[in-house]
Amino acid sequence: MSLKKDRVFFQRQQRKYHEHCCVPTCTSSSKFNGVLSYDGFPSDVELRKRWLVNIRRDKFVVTGHSKVCSLHFTPEQIIQPKTPEGKRQLKKGAVPLLFQWNDYSIPSPRLSVWDRVSKLQPELASAEDGQQMDYTPAADHDYLSVPEPAFVDSAVDENTKLKEEIDSLKKEIQELRIICKFGLQRFAHSDDDIRFYTRFPSYHNLMLFWRLVEPLVHKMVRASRAKAAEN
Repeated sequence: MSLKKDRVFFQRQQRKYHEHCCVPTCTSSSKFNGVLSYDGFPSDVELRKRWLVNIRRDKFVVTGHSKVCSLHFTPEQIIQPKTPEGKRQLKKGAVPLLFQWNDYSIPSPRLSVWDRVSKLQPELASAEDGQQMDYTPAADHDYLSVPEPAFVDSAVDENTKLKEEIDSLKKEIQELRIICKFGLQRFAHSDDDIRFYTRFPSYHNLMLFWRLVEPLVHKMVRASRAKAAEN
């Protein structure tokens, strides 16, 4: 359904005050237009929220001078005056629907499933002389489909590899944390800390000693005081 914007004749009005439409991109004003009517926002809170959302001014502060012109309502929403001097009125519950951003038109409602089936049935019944229509219903929701076994196996293998990779990364992170926490590099900048923890006078002397004993580290056996007492 399309309701295009009708041609509006502009003429200067002799009034003490002028009304302006508060809809964005709309420049209608009663100062130069005696054809349009201007309606204030409804007092009902929920209906007023719908107006603000539809005109895309949800944070707009509504006052007594805030008006919406009749260009933004469909003809079915407007009660025409019975006399030339009468004033247009909006029907109860009317909301603005026509704007520049929707080309002053209302999109046609989408048919329901039952309406689409009813429309398709005569086409299927019109097939005659053994001619069958190539009709395959679209599977919008295939809840009962079963995936291929190969696809399932591939997904399981990929999931297993990802878990192994995650475990390996967790192990590396843990080792790095231990190194950062207990490594001698923490104390390399302080000879006092090196002397306190290792009894060596400086970090340089400690590294010299380590280079001497490092080749034999794999042969060293650590014995606690308890084991020494047992021996």
